[in-house]
Amino acid sequence: MRRLFPVTDETAAPDSGGMPGEDVREGAGREWSLAELAAAYAYPEAGPGGPLPWLRANMVSTLDGAAQHDGRSQPISSATDMRIFGTLRALADVVVVGAQTVRQEGYRPARARAEFAGMREAAGQSPAPAIAVVSASLDLDFSLPLFTSPLVPTLILTGASAAPDRVAAAEKAGARVVTAGDGIGVDPARAVQALAGLGYTRLLTEGGPRLLGQLVAAGVLDELCLTVSPMLTAGDAQRIAGGPAVTVPQHFRLVSMLEEDGFLFTRYGRS
Repeated sequence: MRRLFPVTDETAAPDSGGMPGEDVREGAGREWSLAELAAAYAYPEAGPGGPLPWLRANMVSTLDGAAQHDGRSQPISSATDMRIFGTLRALADVVVVGAQTVRQEGYRPARARAEFAGMREAAGQSPAPAIAVVSASLDLDFSLPLFTSPLVPTLILTGASAAPDRVAAAEKAGARVVTAGDGIGVDPARAVQALAGLGYTRLLTEGGPRLLGQLVAAGVLDELCLTVSPMLTAGDAQRIAGGPAVTVPQHFRLVSMLEEDGFLFTRYGRS
């Protein structure tokens, strides 16, 4: 893998200091270590007043804008994309995910990884991030490992009008139900603040597209980590974000870009 942006002396000089024709740009021609990936994707440092919530999204898209193929993201991903996926999880306090994605992708609880144990302990984090499922109906299979055997109790973000019997079923299964809306659905801004109130300030969402669209529309997304897959799928697959359009397009700035085998691993931050 190699770094394409930000441009440094190493990224700008592909043929200096090596064999003729050898690409010596930063990281080129070798697999980056997990420590290097963690440094490349580190969350912002806490300010004088302490850590503020920072919500990043991690998504993958084909060249023609498909976020999935046959209903899943795995076919348009790569081994390096999955290493970055795992690194982003290891950096996060909590992973926020939509209920449909839980059902469709067969979500499992996040696992503790020995490679990140020291880093998480030093940061005051639990051994693995919690999973927070956004669901208005709580129409979830509470017999799944996500609820029966998580290392950290799974959270469910829902509205105040959620059906009491479904709330009771979730709590009986061991999930922690968090109210983040006055009606049936979840208010994205309240969800972010509710998670921060529980001590979860390093937030990561993995979608799906409907949830990401809601976060974008609410203006609460701070960063997008987007893998551009060098594939074409055509068809009618969803984009990475769906739902109503925002009134004025939101501008994000390019923070970094890595490349391997034609895959671009980008980070965009709020301007």
